[in-house]
Amino acid sequence: MNILRSPKYYAALIWFVAGVGIQSNALAEADEIRIAQQWGIGYLPMAVIKSQELLEKNIKLKGLGTTKIIWAKFAGGSNMNDALLSNSLDFATGGIPPFITLWSKTNGENQVKIAAVMSQMPLYLNTNDPNIKTIKDFSEKDKIAMPAIKTSNQAVLLAIATKKQLGSEHVEKMNRLTVSMAHPDATLALINNNISASFSAPPFQYQQLRDPRVHTILTSKEIMGGPFTFTASWTTVKFRKNNPKLYEAYVISMSEAINFIKNNKRAAAEIYIKESKSTESIDELMEILSSPDVEFTNTPKAVMAYSEFVFQLGLIKRKPDKWQDMFFDNVHQYSGS
Repeated sequence: MNILRSPKYYAALIWFVAGVGIQSNALAEADEIRIAQQWGIGYLPMAVIKSQELLEKNIKLKGLGTTKIIWAKFAGGSNMNDALLSNSLDFATGGIPPFITLWSKTNGENQVKIAAVMSQMPLYLNTNDPNIKTIKDFSEKDKIAMPAIKTSNQAVLLAIATKKQLGSEHVEKMNRLTVSMAHPDATLALINNNISASFSAPPFQYQQLRDPRVHTILTSKEIMGGPFTFTASWTTVKFRKNNPKLYEAYVISMSEAINFIKNNKRAAAEIYIKESKSTESIDELMEILSSPDVEFTNTPKAVMAYSEFVFQLGLIKRKPDKWQDMFFDNVHQYSGS
């Protein structure tokens, strides 16, 4: 009997094709990648990735074909975390405190970890009230704007400073003065005297200081005693497991963007102005990018110290044993802290 015409042959062939189909579906990665960022120059690597089409290039190099890239902007990290957990987002970006808060609450395939570090830079607490010299001078009539209350970089920094200067019992009192506001809106509100203070980030804090009525009363460098990771990007264990090539393309793109900024500051400044529609001049941005306190880097800085502060403030119930616990293994090669 001709084996090619036998029923057993056709049955085997059907099972083989079905098996290949199942395997192909199992190996298929997402046909889109959804990425969120916030406002400010701390997210410059994202602007470079978009402008230079780095992610498109690296996705293609990974052999993934056409993948739709969706970019979104959020005012704070908490909203992004909600989107990430609801599977409406693949990569969130922001400060370390909102990340740590989510890290401490997740586990298993839903565990979030940092895939890439982006920047370190100082943050300023500015006020338009000449009578406010330190945080001790704030009263119940004052409002302090920041990206998100309690969980943002600025919120945690203010809580740390309050605990050091006024005592733990004053932390919640200070929290009641804070309001969530995107940096551009906070800058306008401060200049228009609608709020008393803004704990912001570059370049908005410098825009605020161009108003002669505005002055700085506190900086992150004073609070932390040195540099710290300002912005990073995180995703879930599940996303990386299901989309290893997409994940790698994203991480590679971030590193390439950071290297581009280091080697092409002026071009990076031009990209930022175009992408963000910033009113900053090239010279003003170059001054920021050339500051020794501003660095775009893959290396985590002071994340363990931040974790300890967040734990002491009661924002998390578990803390990492080492900084590597909060990062995917591709970041472990750097000399973090």
